[in-house]
Amino acid sequence: MIVITGATGALNGATADHLLEHLDPSGLAVVTRDPSRAQRFTDRGVEVRRGDYAEPDSLPAAFSGADQLLLVSSNDPGADAVALHRAAIDAAVHAGVGRILYTSHQGAAHGSPFAPADGHAATEDLLRASGVPWTSLRNGFYAHSTAWLMGPWQSTGTVSVPVDGPVSWTAREDAAEAAARILLADEPYDGPVTLTAPTAPTFGELAEFASERSGRTIGFEVLGEDEWLARSTAAGQDPHMAGFLLGMYQAAGQGRFAGTDPLLGQLLGRAPRPVQDQIS
Repeated sequence: MIVITGATGALNGATADHLLEHLDPSGLAVVTRDPSRAQRFTDRGVEVRRGDYAEPDSLPAAFSGADQLLLVSSNDPGADAVALHRAAIDAAVHAGVGRILYTSHQGAAHGSPFAPADGHAATEDLLRASGVPWTSLRNGFYAHSTAWLMGPWQSTGTVSVPVDGPVSWTAREDAAEAAARILLADEPYDGPVTLTAPTAPTFGELAEFASERSGRTIGFEVLGEDEWLARSTAAGQDPHMAGFLLGMYQAAGQGRFAGTDPLLGQLLGRAPRPVQDQIS
């Protein structure tokens, strides 16, 4: 039995759909905070279970019978993500799960200026200490994030960033499909597994791609951190969120998202989607 959390979301929902191309619905269960949102899985004969990382008592039953459990990481920047992940991992141990898989990030590392990367590293530490076989899916930075990280270039004609750096922009759809293939593999993938696109363009190169896609010249500028923060808040950005996003650019400038790995393409059996497909 494969059990998947977060299947009403875009990432693990797509993974569940790929699994159902190969699995009988009886071999899959999905866990959600709100089962009413998972009706599409119920309609396909998949067991829907209620579970919430913030309600630890709800989790052991939700994870019961899992040979493999795919945990989605918390995406709430205001939450204590590591505490939520700890509750889920503890419940998985209690439920006797055979293997825990976790949606991590390529840049997972203690001390990263990008706060989620530090949280992913801490969660991987919890997995190591759990005593349960585990796999950490270190997905590349999702390419659809360029829609806001490149700024409003469609109206300004310029991609403006505080710091530039290479990022292995990776299609979320590809990461979802790869997770399904790993779950279905004959042999387990142990420990951290890096899933990225084959190249790591800088924001400057993204501006060039935007020019090609739009048919007009799109400029590029590195503002510096203070100027970028001032412009962001003047435009109405919440200062806390602006600081959170600044951490991403800082990490990119340090090369923390620059690595690439061929495994994603090998799992897919084709070339991963290029970031250009996400720019419009």
